[in-house]
Formats: sequence, structure tokens, C-alpha cells
Amino acid sequence: MLAPVTSGSPPTPPTPPRRNRFGPDLRPLTYPAFRRLFLGGIVAAIGSQLSTVAVQQQIYDITGSSGYVGLASLVALVPLIIFGLLGGAIADTHDRRKLLMITSTGMAVSAAGLWLQAMFDLHSVVLIMVLLAVQQGFFAVNQPTRSAIIPRIVPIDLVPSANALGFTVFGFGVLAGPLLAGLMIPITGLPWLYFCEAVAMVAMLYPVFRLPPIPPLGEIRERAKVLEGLRFLRTQPLILMTFVVDIIAMVFGMPRALFPQMAEQTFGGPIGGGPQLGLLNAAMAIGVLVGGLTSGWLGKVHRHGVAIVLAICLWGATMAMLGTTSVIWLAVGWLAVGGWADMVSATFRSTILQTAIEDRMRGRMQGVFTVVVAGGPRVADFVHGLAADATSTGTAVTVGGLLVIVCTVIAVVVQPVLWRYDTRTGRSQPGS
Repeated sequence: MLAPVTSGSPPTPPTPPRRNRFGPDLRPLTYPAFRRLFLGGIVAAIGSQLSTVAVQQQIYDITGSSGYVGLASLVALVPLIIFGLLGGAIADTHDRRKLLMITSTGMAVSAAGLWLQAMFDLHSVVLIMVLLAVQQGFFAVNQPTRSAIIPRIVPIDLVPSANALGFTVFGFGVLAGPLLAGLMIPITGLPWLYFCEAVAMVAMLYPVFRLPPIPPLGEIRERAKVLEGLRFLRTQPLILMTFVVDIIAMVFGMPRALFPQMAEQTFGGPIGGGPQLGLLNAAMAIGVLVGGLTSGWLGKVHRHGVAIVLAICLWGATMAMLGTTSVIWLAVGWLAVGGWADMVSATFRSTILQTAIEDRMRGRMQGVFTVVVAGGPRVADFVHGLAADATSTGTAVTVGGLLVIVCTVIAVVVQPVLWRYDTRTGRSQPGS
């Protein structure tokens, strides 16, 4: 029998179901704590995507520039980096349930602030950026804490399946949220997108409240040092390479800051947002959702590094093709394939990070992971915004996708530890 959650392992469910060979592996849902987080995450994922679309569109409406849309993401990156690293350290020395309660509340309050500024039509890009930065500060502590508890509420062998289910929820939110936003903007206006996110964040408090206490394992220290985590990362080339290839994929290959401009100028959408904007923001989630619903095969893959590299190269290829089309349905198709590739890459990168690190360091490594995963797209917003203003949206997207492939291949040749990694031995395979 497995020990209670507070000692580091989840309880054993009465009758664990068999793994689904083709569909999603649902075994993690037999653990009540994970099941509640999963269901609550569906609501939160939709709400957060409504707000993401609203911020993009509101700033573009005020300024008429994709560069300002990218700048907003760059501003949000600062608290993300600072509090992501600090939050990971805090998660290693404090009850992770309490941290989730505090940060989830903070995210709900900041979402309410965004709603109020839009309701009163304050027309202030600076205020939007400040509220976005506050929200990202809470998110930066919330996300590594949430990720670090997964190996504590499901068995280690089910972590890949739990991650796949989590990305399925994310994919559903990214699919439904932007599509819903595209329908709501012409009818209700932008303010109610923010309102829906605030309500969703409040709803997420219930499954967090129902979690058992999740204190640190082993010797409890008063504080964990951020620099200690960074020094530890320097000794882990496998983990470091998962971060490197993800930074390459996101910085060069994530063109979301260009979606408002592309929706209007490339795909003929209405000024102020509409179905084209919703489709562009939702398209990648189609692939993520399909990948999650057919994720049973992921548990059979042992060469996680090979899968990550191939998936990232496919991601780059789809982004390069996106920049060459002016047909909205072709754009949706390329983005959907890219979303599927990103889901595969993210699942294996998360699994390596959660299973190859001991619990006392998980919070800090998840903090770095959050900075990379959430920070990369924000840097991409700024870079793509500048590139599009200097050239065109098509050129910026296509060149970025090609750079993803080239830089990923170079990184793997220089440091082949990721390509050689095999879970059956727990180490890289020489000469492979």
C-alpha cells in the first residue's frame, strides 16, 4: 500500500483501470485530488484564454500596433521571471496547498481589475500592462507549485499520463476560449471576457481548497535559495537541454502577437476582432486536444529526447508554412498540426523534469520551467511584433519557423544528451 499524500505518495485507488492503448490514459483520474484539479482546470483554462484574447485585442484597438501587443507581453515577463524563480523556492519550503490558495486568489483579483478598467473604458495601455504584470506575478508562483504537486498526488509511473491529461485540459481551454471570445466580442464587448476569467479563477479555488496538506518532504528548512536551484541546474545537462530547445521553439516560433493584425489584414477579418481572430487563437488547441485524446501511446515511448526534438522540428515547419498562406482554413490546419507537436514535446519535457528531480528541488526546477514555458512566448510576442512592423507578418512567421528547425538541430549536435536519453536506463545512450 502506498503512503498518504502528506508523506510524499498518493493513496492507491480501489480498482485502477487498465491503460487505454489508443485513447487517453485515464488512470490518474482515479485519484480524487488530481480529478478535482483536472475538472477545475477546464473552467480556468477557458477563462484565462478569454482574457488573453481580450488583452491582445484591447491593446491593438488602442494603439493599432502589433509592436505594443508584443511590448505588453515583455512587460509581463519581468514579474514572471522574478516570481517564477522565487515561487519555485517558496514551494520547496512551504505547504503547496496554501500557496495555491493564495496565488489563485491573487489571480482572480487581478482579473477583476482588468474587467473594471475595461468596463469604465479607461483607455490606458499602461494600466492594462500593470494589471497584467500583477496577474503574471501570481501565476509565476502558482504554476510551479501546481506542477510540483503532481508526483505527490499520483504515482510516478502515471506522471506522463497526468501531464497528457493536463495538456488536454489546456488544449480544450485554448480551443474553446478564443472561439468563445470571437463570438462574444461583437455581442458583449471586451469587458465581459475579463469578467468571465475572474469568475473562472474563483471557481478554481474549490478543488485547491479540497487538496490535502502538501508540506515539504524530508528535512524542512526555513527557506530555499534560488541560486542553489540554478547551481543545481548547471549540473543537470539533460534538464538544461529541455529548457534550451523549448526557448528556441517558443521565441522563434510563437507568432500569437501577430494574430490581431493577421486576422484583419491577411485573412480579411473585421476591425476590432471577430471569427478570424478566434480561429487563429484556437487553432493550435485543436492539435493539443487531438493529441490529448489520443495520448495512450505516449506511455510506450522510451526515447523521450528523440520525441521532443522531432516534435519541435515539426512545430517549426508548421509555423514556416503558416507564414506563406492567406487562406484561413489552411492557417488553422498548420496551427493545429503545430499544436499537436507542441503537446507531444511539452508532455515529455514535463515528465523528464518531474521524474528526474527529487522532491526537495522540484519547486525550484518547476519555477525555472514556468519562466521558460510562459516567458518564451512573451519574448516571442515582442520579437515577432518588431519583426512584423519592420517587414510583414508573413515574413516574420516564416523566418521564425525556419530558425526553430536550424537552431534546434545545432543545439542537439552541440549537446546530444537529450537526443540520447532513454527512460529504460535513466541516462543517455552513448553513440546513438
